[in-house]
Amino acid sequence: MIKFLDLQKINLLHGQEIEDRLIKTFRSGWYLLGEEVKGFEKNLSAYIGCRHAIGVANGLDALRLIFKAYIELGVMQPGDEVILPANTYIASVLAITDNNLVPVLVEPTIETYNIDIAKIEEKITPKTKAIMVVHLYGQVVFSEELKDLADKHNLKIIEDNAQAIGAQCNGIKTGNLGDAAGFSFYPGKNLGALGDAGAVTTNNDALAKIIRALANYGSDTKYVNKYQGLNSRLDEIQAAVLDVKLRYLDTENLRRRQIADYYLTNITNPKIKLPQRPVDDLAHVWHVFVVRTKERDRLQRFLAAADIQTLIHYPIPIHKQEAYINLSALSLPITEQIHREVLSLPISPVLTDLEVTKVVDVLNTY
Repeated sequence: MIKFLDLQKINLLHGQEIEDRLIKTFRSGWYLLGEEVKGFEKNLSAYIGCRHAIGVANGLDALRLIFKAYIELGVMQPGDEVILPANTYIASVLAITDNNLVPVLVEPTIETYNIDIAKIEEKITPKTKAIMVVHLYGQVVFSEELKDLADKHNLKIIEDNAQAIGAQCNGIKTGNLGDAAGFSFYPGKNLGALGDAGAVTTNNDALAKIIRALANYGSDTKYVNKYQGLNSRLDEIQAAVLDVKLRYLDTENLRRRQIADYYLTNITNPKIKLPQRPVDDLAHVWHVFVVRTKERDRLQRFLAAADIQTLIHYPIPIHKQEAYINLSALSLPITEQIHREVLSLPISPVLTDLEVTKVVDVLNTY
């Protein structure tokens, strides 16, 4: 069986180092807001190239806290609008609506699956306060046009960087392209914890200070609560694991690029639409390798019969989810096509050359 993602094997790559750090953390007697979190935050901010990294409980909270902090700063208020791609994961929208802000969905491009920057300006109104870019599937979405648009309309650029840690745009890493970024370290991510974990990065000192307090019950001094905050803290154990794995992230992303290159070069079946090859290799970390076909369910069954696991990212678009029935009347044909046709193939740093070759061979006989 070729697993879609063999998490056990991925973590065992660094098993001894992780176990040593876990034992050290366990014996320390300090499990929240300690030296492991401080160390990981310092190393993460250095890796991303930004001033601040704040560890939080998960990726959704990272985004929730960014908006909550901007509201505390008076930059946004309930009822304001946030533009984002229509085909993102639901967490991107939950972070917006949880703060009583209004999501404005924009179609992606069919070539990149990322938000179509050319379609953003027509959605901007006097209530628009931010653009959330989602580096979906691991590919950067950013441009001077986007930056100029944000400057022109005085909008914040917030990055949902849950899937693209390590990707770069003109030498700048995702998480340092906009005003603030949310990260997920869910176990299946390129940098994955052993449970839920997340972080916020920013160069804004005031924003960082408020986010850190908001994540700790709205308190920056024990038992003194300045804000109505959350309990959303990265724990010492997850920080210890992430700090070990961060050192290997670039090497593991390189392996993902090698596998993606082999897929792009050797999958030749005309029934299967391959993802676009990025102009700059560093602009994509291939969190998932997504193909499209009009026969998605049939192809998935065919691969399963050959012992190849696949997943769908994602089967139901946001505007067709029961949770957002108020958006159900929207016309988003590109988004709906993507959700009907996409299928994610196995890709990970522990996939062997033999397994990669088998995936290609099976696909080409479909």
